[in-house]
Amino acid sequence: GLELSHCVGTNSLGPAMPWRSGGPCKMKRVRTVFKPEQLERLEQEFLKQQYMVGTERVDLAATLHLTETQVKVWFQNRRIKWRKQSMEQKAAKLSQFGVIQPASADSTDIKDHEEDTVDVEL
Repeated sequence: GLELSHCVGTNSLGPAMPWRSGGPCKMKRVRTVFKPEQLERLEQEFLKQQYMVGTERVDLAATLHLTETQVKVWFQNRRIKWRKQSMEQKAAKLSQFGVIQPASADSTDIKDHEEDTVDVEL
């Protein structure tokens, strides 16, 4: 499940940061660690369809003992990884034929899909 760490900004490494939302004692969500069996099933489902919505997502979350949000965020992050890999493969093929990609192409393509970037704090 979701776990929260101790207060951010109140450690001995530096002063509290009151300008951040939540005041000086903001709880930070600990990163979810998926079990290998959960990852295998999530990858299988991703190969079938890159978007998991509605009751399918609810059912998959229940089957894997995850929250619906965890499944949703995993799919969002996996789509970003998939797009990045696709762009890298395309760039590699183009470079084989001597076609040079502009350096900013990757960042432009990724910015077009910012709706998939996720920064979840609960």
